[in-house]
Amino acid sequence: MRYLPLNEIDRAQMREVIGVTDIDELFADVPGKTLNPSLDLPDHQGELQVETILGEMAAKNRAAGAGPFFVGAGAYKHHVPATVDHIIQRSEFLTSYTPYQPEIAQGTLQYLFEFQTQVAALTGMDVANASMYDGSTACAEAALMAKRITKRSRFVMSGGLHPHYASVTRTNSELIGDEVIFAPSAPDGQGGILDLIDDQTSCVIVQTPDIFGNVRDLTPIAEAAHEKGALLIAVVTEIVSLGALKSPGEMGADIVVAEGQSIGVSLNYGGPYVGLFATRQKYVRQMPGRLCGETTDAAGQRGFVLTLSTREQHIRRDKATSNICTNSGLCALAFTVHMSLLGGTGLRQLATLNHEAACDAADALSGIDGVELVNTSFFNEFTMRLPRNAEEVVEDLAKCNIIAGVPGGRLWPDDEEMANLLIVAATECVTPQHIEAFATALKEVL
Repeated sequence: MRYLPLNEIDRAQMREVIGVTDIDELFADVPGKTLNPSLDLPDHQGELQVETILGEMAAKNRAAGAGPFFVGAGAYKHHVPATVDHIIQRSEFLTSYTPYQPEIAQGTLQYLFEFQTQVAALTGMDVANASMYDGSTACAEAALMAKRITKRSRFVMSGGLHPHYASVTRTNSELIGDEVIFAPSAPDGQGGILDLIDDQTSCVIVQTPDIFGNVRDLTPIAEAAHEKGALLIAVVTEIVSLGALKSPGEMGADIVVAEGQSIGVSLNYGGPYVGLFATRQKYVRQMPGRLCGETTDAAGQRGFVLTLSTREQHIRRDKATSNICTNSGLCALAFTVHMSLLGGTGLRQLATLNHEAACDAADALSGIDGVELVNTSFFNEFTMRLPRNAEEVVEDLAKCNIIAGVPGGRLWPDDEEMANLLIVAATECVTPQHIEAFATALKEVL
């Protein structure tokens, strides 16, 4: 570590100031198995040998497009047109970074402006930022934004919120002393969240469609929150659903956060994805991240600039609204290109295809003895209750080359009531043959 200018005396003084006796205390919240994993790897090899070994390891994976695939729960397999990849791989986009100098970054600024316009229209909100890391971090930032607006620090989360989103938000909030209240997780969509809203509540965080696939009417929750002076944060993990459902803005949401992966971005082993963030005009100065604005140059021509960028890397960093607000620029471009290709009519048609595939899958699977459909409504994802452990069923179906969905035990490992639940997603990529193969194999393994 010869490049670090600090000596042991300097480090001792730093530890004294922050109140730790050993550097390891700084990592106390990180599980040991994560911090220092034991990797069973061979000693160093030549390049050819390394390629062979890694190829053998990679061959154990199964691509999502290699057969029937019904996994969702926040990341969805959709068709991405070849045009999207072609455009985002142009060198001026692929190598671009933060457009600090608008005079040489008009292309980047324009597509970010278009992206914001699309997100605002989809969510039914007044203004959107130039994207965030992903849906989960956007959710956490929304809670902190609500705290700045309401001057309160009590967050109420729906039991239908994706557990990963809830975990990220809880970690962000509890470490600074905020109170986080969870409504019970209820597969049928009823969680009693209205009873948890009081005069000290900063915000209510609700997902629709929720983690179980239930479509929620946010209007009564918005009214209850506003009556107590709290904000409603709406979470959408499947952005294609807004091609068929009423937007969160129309239902009274104050902040909308979403995962934009479904439009333009492949599964990519879990990332990178693109977080969407939109809000009301009156809250725009508390919104994290960057915002692109339209202006005119010295010659009176239309142009684009970064505006309201009080973030940690900019001049007004002491007034930054966020410290994790870097946008996912390339993924935002992919979203914008795909959205432009679809248009309003195309998005509605895509949403219809998704819903029809899910209905066909739900009908076929729920007709099997012992299988119960939990939902009364859904978009392209639903939950089934199986007669035995869902994780075991998924493993059995994988041997039949069918990736059946996400077992409840993966998301709620400590809740026995979730062990027999299976969350199934069906997008436009699911064919009638896939559904038939799934139903036939499920009968056998049960």
